[in-house]
Amino acid sequence: MPPYLLFLHFAFAASIAALSAVVTAVLIRYLRILDLPNERSSHSRPTPRGGGIAIVCGFLVGISLIHLIGDVTPIKTRYFMGFLVSAFVIAGMSIYDDFRPCSATVKLAAQLCAIAIAIAAGIVIDELHLPGMHVVGPGWWGYVLTLLWILGLTNAYNFMDGLDGLAAGTAAIASGFLSVISFDQGSHFIYLASMVLCAASIGFLVFNISPARIFMGDVGSTFLGFSFAVMAVIAARYDLSHTSLFVVPLLVFHFIFDSVFTFLRRLSRGDSVMGAHKTHLYQLLNQLGYSHGRVTLLYTGMAVCQGVAAILMVHIPGDKRIWVFVPFILFDAVYAYWLLGLAKRRHLI
Repeated sequence: MPPYLLFLHFAFAASIAALSAVVTAVLIRYLRILDLPNERSSHSRPTPRGGGIAIVCGFLVGISLIHLIGDVTPIKTRYFMGFLVSAFVIAGMSIYDDFRPCSATVKLAAQLCAIAIAIAAGIVIDELHLPGMHVVGPGWWGYVLTLLWILGLTNAYNFMDGLDGLAAGTAAIASGFLSVISFDQGSHFIYLASMVLCAASIGFLVFNISPARIFMGDVGSTFLGFSFAVMAVIAARYDLSHTSLFVVPLLVFHFIFDSVFTFLRRLSRGDSVMGAHKTHLYQLLNQLGYSHGRVTLLYTGMAVCQGVAAILMVHIPGDKRIWVFVPFILFDAVYAYWLLGLAKRRHLI
């Protein structure tokens, strides 16, 4: 790619970051949705929420411009429109939920509707690289796998939005690495879409780092989880790069592990897995006296390590890439064991 074109892309990303920052500043000044402290809160003063609207605006404006004014059509229109419309559905439902909290059933129905739109547009996992096997075509199970993947990451990301800068910081790092990786592999769409998502997240993060002046809200966290999940499928199958489907799960693996581990632990204890709680690993670490900033720094450090591993992973043969997850599984397992032991001794669980 010519240097001048790369410069234009970075200038475009900077403008999206500025747009996101301006929208966030406006929301701080005029938004009247306050997150009031309660027994589950990690903050002590009323703080505006719904700031994820800025990320949604920045990202959707950015990818729309990419599609409308780009020199080439990065992906087929039906895939793009499926992504755009389904993302609008997720964002719209989440904005409404931030203003007027909805039941879990209503939110699940909206998420399933958005996923159905993406799948109907053809965004489906239709092949996998598994250890010791050639490329596997899952057949109709691919539709089920796609649904579970998008639904799972959408909610996992939502669960992890509980401390200043945690979700937005990880979004900026993960999307930045995804942009670099997909660019290196010849991407058109995912390279630019990831750059835009990174820029939109940074624009919001300026106001969300500890002490946060505004919270992301469901509109930001569910939108980010959904976007990462859908972009993973598009990158693997419908973008020119055909970036490994394992890249995005690795980039956000610390979020996936924390969410799955906490879900299974609560399930095994007979606790309500749908009810609100403060027993995620990052929440326990905060309750043990580690500040928002220190916990966020730890998790963003994990994200950077996962990003470096993802860069290395794409140069490994497809059927061996899954083994790159092993060190992170072991690290997170040791981290969870240490943290739960300390939390028990402090009578937090």
